[in-house]
Amino acid sequence: MTAGVDVPDRRGRTGLHLTGLGLDRNPDVVVKDVELLASDWYVVRATTLDIRGSDGTWRTERRETYDRGNGATILLHDVSRRTVLLTRQFRYPVYVNGHPDGMLLETPAGLLDEDDPETAIRREAAEETGVAVGDVEHVFDVFMSPGSVTEKIHFYAAPYRRDDVDGTHHGVEAEGEDIELVELTVDEALAGIGSTVVDAKTIMLLQWAVLTGPFSR
Repeated sequence: MTAGVDVPDRRGRTGLHLTGLGLDRNPDVVVKDVELLASDWYVVRATTLDIRGSDGTWRTERRETYDRGNGATILLHDVSRRTVLLTRQFRYPVYVNGHPDGMLLETPAGLLDEDDPETAIRREAAEETGVAVGDVEHVFDVFMSPGSVTEKIHFYAAPYRRDDVDGTHHGVEAEGEDIELVELTVDEALAGIGSTVVDAKTIMLLQWAVLTGPFSR
């Protein structure tokens, strides 16, 4: 008996070894076998597939994928004051990979879990910033690390006002979150790209905001 295969894993899931079998949208790719490597919380699979190259020959490959579900992120902006509302929290993966202290500056974000993207990002914005967002704008959907991670992130933007901001720290205590609010001018945030701002989703939203978004007008 294997957790995540024929008995529930930690999150109550079974059949995790079946994902990808039967895919037929691309006639040049045939999924042959899926092996579940881990499902403690997120899911790691090793998939064996046949791929037909441009010369017509078939080759067999084995690909590992990391499945943490899909997510959403949002840029909260105040056009009148030319500010954006970001968060700062400890991220161990960046800390272990060279970030000075692991305290990453980024846009509010989180996994969808069982919610649709808009519902999820409203939830995450409230939990991480305390701001109850009104109308949201869907910006784009992006695969962030397509070589090995299945996650697709839904990008949003919404206005906020200074009066909407209450306190300096937020987060769900039961989940160990200790999130600091950081309000910057959009020019300060842009100037920090590559130094103080090194989170991909945040950089993408900032650049969108000044190229075609709220700060381009």
